[in-house]
Amino acid sequence: MTHFADLQASAPRRPRNLAQGLVEDVSDRIRGGHILPGEKLPTESELMRQFGVSRTVVREALSRLQAAGLVETHHGIGTYALKPSDSADFRVDPADLATVRDVLVLLELRICLESEAAGLAAQRRTDVQLAQMRQALDEFCHSLATEGDTITPDFRFHLLIAQATDNRYFADLMSHLGSAIIPRTRINSARIADEDRQQYLARVNREHEDIYDALARQAPDDARAAMRTHLSNSRERLRRARAR
Repeated sequence: MTHFADLQASAPRRPRNLAQGLVEDVSDRIRGGHILPGEKLPTESELMRQFGVSRTVVREALSRLQAAGLVETHHGIGTYALKPSDSADFRVDPADLATVRDVLVLLELRICLESEAAGLAAQRRTDVQLAQMRQALDEFCHSLATEGDTITPDFRFHLLIAQATDNRYFADLMSHLGSAIIPRTRINSARIADEDRQQYLARVNREHEDIYDALARQAPDDARAAMRTHLSNSRERLRRARAR
């Protein structure tokens, strides 16, 4: 934990995105060997104090680091650094997603990838996987009501669908992409949609529920259509924003 005193001193004072600033600092330390595999990271409260950010920012950053395979969290125990992968993983640098155009390009990939994943998941998902998806959506609803972190359960829902395809390449690709695939990690999606945050997230939640319903009914065509509608809605909102 002594490494984090240096980490705080070297952190940029006003990063473009608070969560991403924390992600970049911690990931650089892990990849550079300054934080060793198995080393316990400071608590959420300590990271909040060191970096002067909110708990939501810290949790978002830890979620991104976990999705990138750099840390793992054991609930009730803490978060620990992992050994960085030596393989040349396909990974999207969140810094490359800073513009609407970049997010649009990634959404095009997601529409192709996740629509088919939803169809396969509807055919192959287990009851346990469906229950995990339900839990992720319930956490999303709770966070929506309490104005908490909706990014973590949002990404987990999409990752669980990829895992339910029973094709590891879908899950591997989604894991490598990480939570930066969620547009609101990089842009103000609610503002672009001309809605307040609660209205925007409530609509996202309804779209998720449509996907879940098709998965629960094991209806692959409906699942593909619901996922395509969900992602296409995001794409069209961004396209309209660019045309303004």
